[in-house]
Amino acid sequence: MIKEAMLYRSLDGGKVECFLCAHRCQIGPGKWGICGVRENREGKLYTHVYGEVIAAHIDPIEKKPLYHFYPGSKAFSIATVGCNFRCPFCQNWEISQVTKKERPQELGYPMTPEKVIKEALRNDCRSISYTYTEPTIFFEYAYDIAVLAKKAGLANNFVTNGFMTAEALETIHPFLDGANVDLKAFKEETYKRICKARLEPVLESIKLMKKLGIWVEVTTLVVPGLNDSDEELRSIARFLVSVDPELPWHVSRFHPDYEYTSVPPTPLATLRKAAAIGREEGLKYIYIGNVWGEGEDTFCPSCHRPIIRREGFWVKEIKMAGSNCAYCGQPIAGLFN
Repeated sequence: MIKEAMLYRSLDGGKVECFLCAHRCQIGPGKWGICGVRENREGKLYTHVYGEVIAAHIDPIEKKPLYHFYPGSKAFSIATVGCNFRCPFCQNWEISQVTKKERPQELGYPMTPEKVIKEALRNDCRSISYTYTEPTIFFEYAYDIAVLAKKAGLANNFVTNGFMTAEALETIHPFLDGANVDLKAFKEETYKRICKARLEPVLESIKLMKKLGIWVEVTTLVVPGLNDSDEELRSIARFLVSVDPELPWHVSRFHPDYEYTSVPPTPLATLRKAAAIGREEGLKYIYIGNVWGEGEDTFCPSCHRPIIRREGFWVKEIKMAGSNCAYCGQPIAGLFN
């Protein structure tokens, strides 16, 4: 469905400036934004993905990954086609790298915001997760769903590259409860070369999310030869500590995919090293991702006993009293049932 976009302004000559994401595209008449789903038609900006999902699934919230956001609950997870990044190692490239500009009839099926809420409630989900592709690019759809979700007692979370504007975050923050932000590297050159984007807006988004009271977890896909040096991992950890030492950091294993197939999977030793660096820098909650049976449990930062035991994406045991450690009473950061 085509719908007039939010977060844009008109410019001279029929152009528009989109300020949904940090590309801040200036789009001429008949042209499209970098995302490939927003088009300038006669001086107005339209989204081509409103109410048209490419994926809708019921997931454990741990799959996002969100480990301190109603652990053990289910999330009704949705996505449309499109993305504002061009990562060559994208694991969802079949849907994220599709554009409505190039393939206007591409895939997807209609699902109204009301239908999303109905399905979430019917399947006993605790939250709606806007995920798989970049939720910023289907902002209008996500916003309308999020408003209805809050009224229905559901939480909302973004799984995002963090490349949105402050205007976008401030618009949705009354309805956005949590986010997992991909922090892909800590070098501007890497973001420009690999993602066709910039690092600084991602860092600013993480800081602004915390300021706005959105629960934040961060994932770094550790790619051999790209972002796995001690120096870069330590820089990421130090930045996260500067935002909040209780911010969970997920260091995830890379596997060859899409256009990045000549690089081997991340050695487990590298992920363990990243976790050790995070602990040295003062992060209290660090998890190893994409490795079954390794680094999945949550430990109390005070008594160091396991308080949430996981097996893959599944929670097996929770030893908490409300939001506190059941053993020593230490408050545990996050959102809990």
